Amino acid sequence: MADELLSSLRRRTDADLEPLADLWVASWREAMPDIDFSARREWFCGHLPALEAAGAMTICGRDDGGRLLGFVTFDPATGYLDQIAVASEAKGSGAAAALLREARRISSKPLFLDVNQDNPRALRFYAREGFETVATGVNPHSGLKIWRLRAAPPG
Repeated sequence: MADELLSSLRRRTDADLEPLADLWVASWREAMPDIDFSARREWFCGHLPALEAAGAMTICGRDDGGRLLGFVTFDPATGYLDQIAVASEAKGSGAAAALLREARRISSKPLFLDVNQDNPRALRFYAREGFETVATGVNPHSGLKIWRLRAAPPG
């Protein structure tokens, strides 16, 4: 279904930043409703270009009508996955898995990421996608406990 839903996977352009920020705020608001992600929108709009200037890339997923349904931001040289977000209407469709597959295809290293320990939907998703917990920590922005996850080696 994801291949039908996401008809286009391509790198972010400058015109994508505002729609990506809208999607990021909405996605995080749904996942962590006690945090004001609208107040963090400006941070995101600076964070994403800074990551990309340092070598990360952002892949946008769109439907055949051109509507943005999700994105993934990762560093292909290190494997660090910084952001993945999917529009509410695309959750459960396989869109996130398709974005993750694209990041894995491009990355020269196994992917790893930090995820909030109290984000059960994300934890279930990453477990299904073969990620394993390798460490614990604290998010420096929110103070919330996180897990460091790493993609299990193939085989």
